[in-house]
Order: sequence, then structure tokens, then C-alpha cells
Amino acid sequence: MSELRGEHLFTLDLKVGEPQNAGVGPDGHELRIVPVTGGTANGPRLRAEVLGGASADWLRVETDGTAHIDVRLTLRAESGGIVHVRYSGIRTGAKEVLARLAAGEAVDPSEYYFRVALRFETGAPDLAWLNRVVAVGIGQRPPTGPRYEVYKLL
Repeated sequence: MSELRGEHLFTLDLKVGEPQNAGVGPDGHELRIVPVTGGTANGPRLRAEVLGGASADWLRVETDGTAHIDVRLTLRAESGGIVHVRYSGIRTGAKEVLARLAAGEAVDPSEYYFRVALRFETGAPDLAWLNRVVAVGIGQRPPTGPRYEVYKLL
């Protein structure tokens, strides 16, 4: 059996705007569209800015506060190349912990589970290696906005 291994690519820090609540859908989940207004990706393999206006999270929230993440981001690398990033995942924990997160409190990341799977797409020659990467992110939700440590799966 193979052991899961990874290589740290970057830390992704996002700035988000006011959520737009689309109400409860037919599946019983609340849909919130959260604009991503900016941010950065900084690490040994990629340094980029998150372009606001072309990025958002289509967040589905269960009644207990569990969030199903569905994000599309546009990055502009230091080299000028544009990268489309899409990721999905889950943020869950005890109901009272999720309520504290929803209230904007600082909550220790060890108190909840927040993981995502990322894929990349770009036409920039210097970033083409990203087209062949599956990455995972370990998330946290400080009051300043989502933060992920992103790892390429080896």
C-alpha cells in the first residue's frame, strides 16, 4: 500500500465580500454566494494574486452549519500568467463551533475539519505543470478570511 505524500505549493489567503443569500434550495441546503474580492497565493512553487470580480464561493450550508465548499478563483502569477483554480470540500464540526465561526469569532482550527481538493488550468507555459496536478488544502477560517495550506499530491 502506498502512503499519501505531498509537496507544499503555497499558502492561499482570501479576502471575501458580503455573502449573497439565495435561500434554501430544493435539497434543503442554504445557498450563499460569497464573492472573493482578492487575496494571495505565496509559496515555493507559486506566487500570485487572487483577482477579485472573477472569483467566488458557491457555498451550500446544512442546517447544522456544515459547509460544502465550491470555489472558482482566478490567479495572476508574478510572471503574468493567469491560472483558473477550482476546488471543492467541506468545513464541519460541532454545531456550537460552527456557530462561533459563523459569528466571525476566531476559532482554533483543531476544533473543526476543513479540507478541499484543488485542480488548476492555465495556458501560461511557465505554469503548465499546474495542469497536471491534483492538490489538497487544509483550511482554516480566521476572521480575516479563509486560509489554506495547499499541497501537491505526489
